[in-house]
Amino acid sequence: MELLLVRHGPAGDPAKWAESGRADRERPLTPDGRRKTREAAAGLAEAFGRCDLVATSPWKRAVQTAALVAQALGARTPVDCPPLVPGSAQEDLLSWLKFRREDRIVLVGHEPQLSRLASRLMTGRPSAVIHLKKSQAVLLELEKPAPGAAVLVWSLAPRQLRALSRRSTRKT
Repeated sequence: MELLLVRHGPAGDPAKWAESGRADRERPLTPDGRRKTREAAAGLAEAFGRCDLVATSPWKRAVQTAALVAQALGARTPVDCPPLVPGSAQEDLLSWLKFRREDRIVLVGHEPQLSRLASRLMTGRPSAVIHLKKSQAVLLELEKPAPGAAVLVWSLAPRQLRALSRRSTRKT
């Protein structure tokens, strides 16, 4: 299985959003965040190609990011994956993954969950050894979704993904 972990794109300031009284789960990508995420998703298409499934946290900024990623990768509409919600138990996400039959899966979610998941899959330990920036992507390869079973294939920062996108646009 190839597992691509993507952190959601830039969203509005959490403190300002909280002042509005609206729930954090409803905080959207900013207009600039949508642009940057669209460019990063195009870079993902260059680096990763097509995928079998895009699964997302049901929180708005992750759903918006997942839609852009799915479009760029030629995938079906993203599916909700409640274990990607901030604060969810890692075991729930590992259990969800164990039942998947797709070979190339993209998970779109939040920090620190994604870093902890990647670290646990690579090292077997629950603490994070990496930290994902907004719109960053990490590709893991694994036989089965189990602690210590993954190998890091690559990690691309948002700036690198956007550069890949611009380079591919210049080719055409």
